[in-house]
Amino acid sequence: MAEPDAGGKTRTSRTKDTSERLLDRELVDLPPELRWREWMLRVEAVIFAAAEPVGRETLARVVGKDCSIDLLIDDLREELKGRPYDIVFVAGGWQHRTLPAYASAIRASQASTGGGAPVLSDFEAMVLVAIAYFQPITRGELGKIFGKEVSRDTIASLRNANFLASGPRSPTPGAPYTYVTTKHFLSAFGLQTLRDLPDIEALEDAGLLSRKSVQEEALVAGEGEED
Repeated sequence: MAEPDAGGKTRTSRTKDTSERLLDRELVDLPPELRWREWMLRVEAVIFAAAEPVGRETLARVVGKDCSIDLLIDDLREELKGRPYDIVFVAGGWQHRTLPAYASAIRASQASTGGGAPVLSDFEAMVLVAIAYFQPITRGELGKIFGKEVSRDTIASLRNANFLASGPRSPTPGAPYTYVTTKHFLSAFGLQTLRDLPDIEALEDAGLLSRKSVQEEALVAGEGEED
C-alpha cells in the first residue's frame, strides 16, 4: 500500500502528478495542424495500448484543455476507413475493434487474441442473459426463473470471466447478495450501456424473451449439460 506524505498524497498519486506535469499537453510551440496531429497520435496510442475501453477523462490527460476529444476521434476514424479495424465507443470509453467482416478470418487463423468474450456453456449464457435483464438479482431469484438452483460454480465462472460483480444486498430475509453485470460485460459484447440491450418488452411482445422463455431454454441447456 502506498504511504501518504505530509500533504496526504500517496507515492502513486505523486508519480501520476509528476508524469502529467512532464507531458506538454498544450503544445503551444507547434503550428495548429501539427498540434492537432500530435494530439490525434497520442489519443490513438493510448486507446491502442489500453486493455479496456478508455474514457474521456483519461484521454483528456494527454491533450490540450480546450481540445475536443470527439473531433479527434472523428478524425481518427476517418483515417481508419478502409482498414480492417475501427475505434468504437463501448462501455463508456473508446476501444480498437476489428470489423465484424473479418471475424471469420481471425477465427480461421487461430491466432491468439486479447479481446472478445470467453466461451460460455449454454446454461452460463442463459444465466448471464437473465442477470443482464433482471439485475440486481439474487441467486435464489435466478433459481425461481430457471426452475432449478443456479450453482455457485456457475456464478463463479461468470465472475471469473469478469462479467459479474456483487450488487447491493437484497432487502429480503437474510439480505443475500445480488449480482449485476460489469463494464467488461458491456465491452465484451459491444454495448455502450445496458440501454443497448434489446428492449425486453419488445422481445416479450415478439415472444423471443421472457422469464418463462428463459426458464424453458435454461432447462434444455441444463439437461444437455447433465447428459
